[in-house]
Amino acid sequence: MHLRAINPNTTSSMTAAIGRAALAAASAGTTVTAVNPEMGPASIESHYDEALAVPGLLAEIARGEADAVDAYVLACFGDPGLDAAREVASGPVVGIAEAAMHLATLLGRHFSIVTTLPRTIGRAEELAERYGFWGACSGIHAVDIPVLDLELPGSDARRQTADECRRALRTDGSDVIVLGCAGMADFCAEVSAELGVPVIDGVAAATRLAESLVALGLSTSRRGEYARPPLKEYRGALAEFSLSPAAW
Repeated sequence: MHLRAINPNTTSSMTAAIGRAALAAASAGTTVTAVNPEMGPASIESHYDEALAVPGLLAEIARGEADAVDAYVLACFGDPGLDAAREVASGPVVGIAEAAMHLATLLGRHFSIVTTLPRTIGRAEELAERYGFWGACSGIHAVDIPVLDLELPGSDARRQTADECRRALRTDGSDVIVLGCAGMADFCAEVSAELGVPVIDGVAAATRLAESLVALGLSTSRRGEYARPPLKEYRGALAEFSLSPAAW
């Protein structure tokens, strides 16, 4: 099985960390490649960033299709471009926010999300409601650390994240923590051990769910909304995204 983890931002060091987390979670015999687009934002922390990350993400899906990839992990907690990726990928595409919330509901009655910047809380709320988990989500909290600062040398991001997770458990009365950024994957196990509750990294969760879907012979339904996009011309800077019958 060949699984591709796509970091929708252009920061290669974060892509490497995502690759480590996916590979650690993957089954023996699964090939994992982690990639990021050549174009787009260095990190995704706004609706503007998210919108401009999607073309690069879709370009990576196209490359994956050419490489006969079996399934994809979309490694950004905002799950940007997830619907579009599902329309054009042959195999399943699993977003890390959706995967993490699914697993959290299997491990406790309620979960809390701990993310990076306060401005991303609204997006996490929106996704929890869309995915049907709003009733199980007791709260969403921000550490107030920019995404790229998570991996700075000497950063206290792990300690700050653990402290915010502890506050979330106390404030919300929740049973499980969901980490709201792919860049937090490196210290998920440490935080879980320190707090004594399940702490879910969405990259690991999405990796296992994607593997399971492939093993079960399941992929995105082509009926209705996720049918292949109608063929049409794209112009200007997006001309290369025009689809052809051969793609289907």
